[in-house]
Amino acid sequence: MAKSEAAKALAAKQQAARRAEKERRRNSDDPRDWGWFKQITYAYKATAKVDKRLHLWMIGAFAVPLVIVIIVAALTAKVALSWVMWIITGLVAGFALAMFILTRRMKQATLEQARGQVGSAAAALGLLNEKVWTHELGITGTRHQDLVHRVIGPSGVVLIGEGEPGRLKQLLTAEERKHLQLMEDLPVWVIQMGDKQGQVSLDDLAKHIKKLPKSLDKHQVREVKARAKALDAIRPRVPLPKGPMPTSARQAKGSRRALRGH
Repeated sequence: MAKSEAAKALAAKQQAARRAEKERRRNSDDPRDWGWFKQITYAYKATAKVDKRLHLWMIGAFAVPLVIVIIVAALTAKVALSWVMWIITGLVAGFALAMFILTRRMKQATLEQARGQVGSAAAALGLLNEKVWTHELGITGTRHQDLVHRVIGPSGVVLIGEGEPGRLKQLLTAEERKHLQLMEDLPVWVIQMGDKQGQVSLDDLAKHIKKLPKSLDKHQVREVKARAKALDAIRPRVPLPKGPMPTSARQAKGSRRALRGH
């Protein structure tokens, strides 16, 4: 009897925990806790605020495969079942293409919103896969709002500078030296973000980083992160400018998580 009562109490406790978790997920601001429909809705609304033609692109992306499938079905389908299969194929293809368009337009809108603002690199870095790349914003900077950001991943350490090229050159050189001293034989890449010759544009920044040669495994990446943390601990943090930079970074990450569901 006592055992039965204990089992009932355990079952009741587990049920209460499930209810509490369900309620937490319902009220969560983290896209990872949402259902797929809410994730897509969030990504669409966030992008549509900047991209006024998003709905036209998505309608077209959904309609084109469906129209093609209907034409093919009209020419080849002999029985009703074939029509059904073709229509289902068209709906699936249309939805997949619409989601692809939403992802692409979301990235473009995020970058466009940040363009020309202090700390705009945050928008591009926020589009990197956070399971592979870790980025730190404003590890150092100047009172003129020149900033150096850092990305750590399979390619080693990537230092990204944005601001006035002359001041950035000295800033990046100093940061490169510090990282090389702390991490012997570590690949350290230096990038100046901008639209001039020898610089990497905001639009190409994430793509450029992902294309860098890979030389570190997961264990080595964790070791590099630990050493970078030790380096940061011995110097004062740079106060990041308020406004667009943090907002853009959160918006990019939130929209990307919503689309991927993680």
